[in-house]
Amino acid sequence: MIISLVRSRMLARVVALAAATTLTFAGGAPVAGAAAVPPVQAAAAHGAVAAAAGDENEGADCVVPGLPDAGSLPSISRLPDPFRKLNGSRITSRADWRCLREETKRLAEKFVYGEKPPKPSSVTGTVSSTGITVNVSHNGRSSSFSASVSLPSGTGPFPAVVVLGGFGADTAAIRAAGAAVISYDPYAVGREGTPRSNKQGAFYSVYGSSSSTGLLLAWGWGVSRIIDVIEQSGGDLLKADATGVTGCSRFGKGAFVAGAFDQRIALTMPIESGSAGVPIFRGIPGEGAQSLSSAYGEQPWLGDAFGSFTGSPARLPVDTHQLVAMVAPRGLFVMDNPHITNLGPRSASVAALGGAEVYKALGAGENITYWSDVQDGSHCANRPEWRTPLQQHIQKFLLRTGDAPGAMRISARAAGNLAEWRDWQTPALGGGSGDTTAPSPPGTPAASAVTATGATLTWAASTDDTGVTGYDVLRAPGASGGTFTQAGSSATTSFSDTGLSPGTTYRYQVRARDAAGNASPVSGTVQVTTQPGPSTGGCTALATVQTQWATGYVVQPLTITNTGTSAIGGWTVTFTLPAGHTLTGSWNVAATVSGQTVTFRNAAHNGSLAPGAATTSVGFQATRPNGDTALPSGYTCA
Repeated sequence: MIISLVRSRMLARVVALAAATTLTFAGGAPVAGAAAVPPVQAAAAHGAVAAAAGDENEGADCVVPGLPDAGSLPSISRLPDPFRKLNGSRITSRADWRCLREETKRLAEKFVYGEKPPKPSSVTGTVSSTGITVNVSHNGRSSSFSASVSLPSGTGPFPAVVVLGGFGADTAAIRAAGAAVISYDPYAVGREGTPRSNKQGAFYSVYGSSSSTGLLLAWGWGVSRIIDVIEQSGGDLLKADATGVTGCSRFGKGAFVAGAFDQRIALTMPIESGSAGVPIFRGIPGEGAQSLSSAYGEQPWLGDAFGSFTGSPARLPVDTHQLVAMVAPRGLFVMDNPHITNLGPRSASVAALGGAEVYKALGAGENITYWSDVQDGSHCANRPEWRTPLQQHIQKFLLRTGDAPGAMRISARAAGNLAEWRDWQTPALGGGSGDTTAPSPPGTPAASAVTATGATLTWAASTDDTGVTGYDVLRAPGASGGTFTQAGSSATTSFSDTGLSPGTTYRYQVRARDAAGNASPVSGTVQVTTQPGPSTGGCTALATVQTQWATGYVVQPLTITNTGTSAIGGWTVTFTLPAGHTLTGSWNVAATVSGQTVTFRNAAHNGSLAPGAATTSVGFQATRPNGDTALPSGYTCA
């Protein structure tokens, strides 16, 4: 049964619906938190081989809602639900994964690694039997680097494995399996030993030494540029669609990130990656692994923004099990060392088990392997236990001549329990019907009932061969410029947008979706200017909805402005929660609630405001009945 995981333009396809990955301890005991599945005996039954995607990022065209602000993130001790979208809903089909993966990627960039820029405007280079050169230019800046090539015996073109850093990877076994070895020096792209304010290397020559992107994603960017050059070479020597990546220790971190962020990589093989690599951030403090503050401070591996989470990883809206999932459905072989607690092997096994749930939901459960069942405790040793599965993975995902199933070979020395880390269940995702026809564009929306804080939009329906299932409403600030982001969704041809700023211009577009996940071209654009907001007393309170989901929302900031001609020493804001809504948290205020009326009084540090001055430190979070889109109203300030 052939199951397309994403749109027809994506090359990755599931050849057969995979059984769940076999999960065992050394000795055969089932892993806690995941059902043990007997290995499939017949080679014909082994399936779910997925080719790499044709694009570096298949979800680049997905519309991603506004990301949360770091200051508003709640503390969640368990792993985030990898199947839940930013709007609070869970995906229901495999076609939904493409854009959920993009949401996960954006969260990981903002809070963990920094941004990975898209392909530069110019990438050129050469490929020979001994080396690869890469030349990059973008926005008037340029850089270059190179890598050496070692071919296997035989006649090409060959698949290739990019080896980061030159140690820990079994290059002899890689070449014996029939793949070329590309020896890549990550330090040429992002050097260690530099301060965060003055990062160096080919990446930072193009994007600036003060870039907030950490070394791991810079190293991954370098792997992507090597693949660009291989693609341009015509494939006579190296195959552009059969690239793997591996590395050990810090370079295992880099290999993991490279594979997660480039969907052209068919096989990702991190080795003993340690903190800032595969292990879940939430598990590291309790395991006794290298602390997050140590990993963050040792080198600028992680993005600058991660610094505010080193002591509170439970506030992160993303964790590494979701990075494992970003590799899905492509091949992933995680090699780990259970003998060195500092590497966080228990937390790494939890990440693999959690990410494997996404693999299984996509029908690709046999494409992931985690292997820590090894005897030698030396760091980055070439282990005999890994040699055969390493070559089997190369045969399966790069040569496409094998069908060995994935496995979870977790050592009892460092076995994590996924059940302790999750409060979500794996959904049964519906497969696609083969429909690749997008709906027609909706009609240009018309605006009505425009107030100081909201507007209602209506539009003519789209048509589709299998039926339209809903509409995404996109909003951009201002009469021109600005980026369209998703303001909400509707199952009908109308939508009420609330929480807008008084006297402000917005633009709206609408996009239709069908059951197969196909999205229509956007509609025409309508421009809406909200009514001016009334002033009450000597100050005003203006609410901005930062993010919202089916059962709640966050208002941040609630901007308090002194509209008078003299300074004020304090203020009081009142507003009304809709029926059924409950205030669950607030910050930088003294809050009281009476029925549905909420009163905020200033804190000691934000009550004094000069004429025309404002404070943006106030915010709150509330819950609401599922499906209720109403928001608070009647803000007054005195």
